[in-house]
Amino acid sequence: MQDKTETDERDSAPAPGAHTGAAPAQDGDSPEAILNELIGGENDKPESAPQPEPGPQEPPASVPPPQAAAPISAKPPKRRESWGETLKTIVYALLIALVIRTIFIQPFNIPSGSMENTLLVGDYLFVEKFAYGYSRFSMPFGSIFPSFGRIFGGEPERGDVVVFKLPSDDSTDYIKRVIGLPGDHIQVLNGQLYINDKPVPKVRVADYVETDEFGVPHHVPRYRETLPNGKSYYVLDRDPDGPLDNTDVYTVPPGHYFMMGDNRDNSDDSRADVGYVPAENLVGKAELIFFSTDGSAELWEVWKWPEAIRWTRLFTVID
Repeated sequence: MQDKTETDERDSAPAPGAHTGAAPAQDGDSPEAILNELIGGENDKPESAPQPEPGPQEPPASVPPPQAAAPISAKPPKRRESWGETLKTIVYALLIALVIRTIFIQPFNIPSGSMENTLLVGDYLFVEKFAYGYSRFSMPFGSIFPSFGRIFGGEPERGDVVVFKLPSDDSTDYIKRVIGLPGDHIQVLNGQLYINDKPVPKVRVADYVETDEFGVPHHVPRYRETLPNGKSYYVLDRDPDGPLDNTDVYTVPPGHYFMMGDNRDNSDDSRADVGYVPAENLVGKAELIFFSTDGSAELWEVWKWPEAIRWTRLFTVID
């Protein structure tokens, strides 16, 4: 029996190289791997690749913020200003200046010393145009227009400092003080002013001191006159026996005025060539000194102002 069994075992053993349906084992294969090959099933699926262990995270690359879109203008691009528009602007500016100069105020400068010491050479002042109403001389080049008298007129008061057109040519600007009104009798005797046969009060005050071109000071006798209406101002008496210190009696015609300068011995006024001034020739009333230099600088010479400006005279009301 033993022999038969051994024979049967030998007969049942597979011959070398015969296929049994099982894959041959590979060196290094584990029994678990072989078993998985034999039973198949889910183990037939390919194994997923091993995932790498998470490492340190790198910061994401910086992304620039989105740029805001440029606003879309509803207006078309501005054109360059044309010559026509520039000319229009200049014309408008000139018209505005003309209206202001004609209706409201006009600047003047003092070129002579006939009104010292109230007004000095180098003073720049504003003249109120509407103080006495308007005539053809309220406008530039007024002499070319026909006469229409005065409209909206007010009469000057005795003592007002007035700009007027010289009656002999109706074009030259003069500035003097109103002394005589229509119908007044005016006379000067020995330097004393008389109005309607009454002397005008005159009081000696401190001398007016002026400096000549060489820097030498000179003292000029100065007085304060007070007119019948109470208006008071300074006058100078450079020459006690001057040719204008004794005059005839002047009777002021209707519609005219008698003018005198405060620098009594150095003034061409109604005692001389100026004569009586018609109401039509009045330009306006001098109100304010807005700028003043010692004569060494013009208004536009800004670089000379620090040494030339008379600072104490700026924005001074004219008495």
